[in-house]
Amino acid sequence: MSSRPIGLDVLLQRQGFGTRRACRVLVFEGRVTVNGGMAAHPDEEVAEEGTAFTVDGEAWVSRKRVVIALHKPVGYEVSRKPQHHQSVFSLLPTSFALRGIQPVGRLDTDTSGLILFTDDGPLLHSLASPRHSVRKVYVADLQEVGAEAVAAALNSGVQLHDEPGPIQAADAEALGPSRVRIVLTEGKYHQVKRMVAAAGNRVAGLHREAFGALQLDAGWPAGEWRYLEEEAVAALSGGQKGELRASPS
Repeated sequence: MSSRPIGLDVLLQRQGFGTRRACRVLVFEGRVTVNGGMAAHPDEEVAEEGTAFTVDGEAWVSRKRVVIALHKPVGYEVSRKPQHHQSVFSLLPTSFALRGIQPVGRLDTDTSGLILFTDDGPLLHSLASPRHSVRKVYVADLQEVGAEAVAAALNSGVQLHDEPGPIQAADAEALGPSRVRIVLTEGKYHQVKRMVAAAGNRVAGLHREAFGALQLDAGWPAGEWRYLEEEAVAALSGGQKGELRASPS
């Protein structure tokens, strides 16, 4: 993305550190550094994209848009106003919420795995829209043995109560007697659980291991978020695997 100079107070506001007035106060109080030196004045001009700065000692790099991936643990609601559990937003920096990031789709409270967030509206729409057929890969642990039969049924198509015709998985394969990997390109409500139920079994545990071309690293701890760089964002709807960059925290 191209960059242009803007005032430091404007940059801090756009990065989610409060109102413009509050951001000016941060600078005047000596709580902000820019490119390794103490910020001199809130009107100081800086690059909108790629400026290294700190607020209260925490390091950041300015971004015109934020796209992040989170390894969601079980027990968190993907909502800003959770009803029964902690909000998944409690796992993310407050500045992200203030700049308006939104989840790309949802994962149930009892489902773990890869979920994306962004403040880029058009990107969110394109990734969430069924028309773009972004593949999502899930691993489901079943309550009963019979993964082969479930995979066969999902590949053939199962009938859901509110659908006019059978719904098929893009792919499904048994990983063991009671574990199945399921690939979907849609995002219907409780789709995996409902499809498995229609195939004659029940989901005991569910984990999303991939979104588009992005794979959840086996060594990535639950609860940790990471930035997606531009090449990884491009890979979401492309055919090549994208790289995930670790967060600056």
